[in-house]
Amino acid sequence: MFAAQLSHRPTPWFLGALLLALAGCSSIDARTTEYVGAPHAAPSSAANVEVLRSKPTRAHDRLGEIVVDASVEPAPPITEVEQKLREEAAKIGGDAVVVVYDRIQPVSAYVSGPLWDRDIQTIEGRKLKGIVIKYQ
Repeated sequence: MFAAQLSHRPTPWFLGALLLALAGCSSIDARTTEYVGAPHAAPSSAANVEVLRSKPTRAHDRLGEIVVDASVEPAPPITEVEQKLREEAAKIGGDAVVVVYDRIQPVSAYVSGPLWDRDIQTIEGRKLKGIVIKYQ
């Protein structure tokens, strides 16, 4: 009889506390893809990698690209985002990374409520794409 009274649904206060805990953490994730046929360079020092917002005039080779996903609520400091770009570029021997895409956009959504009265809320994130280059 007691087991029949137990509910398997989480209570609203528990869901609220969980969302607050998750929202309190900023995050930065990165994926690096080396280009096929690109020169393979030895890893470089992240401290020496430049973060550029426009294509350099110096001769260079493209080594690959980096896609960074970062939270916006709360947003990590831009210095942390740029450091992540430097670290990823250094892994494949880059001298610089040229940011070609930097947007805040919907990255997911969650649905709550009964079927007849649904509430859909989008979750936004920051997405950056950078091209890793090696100067000639």
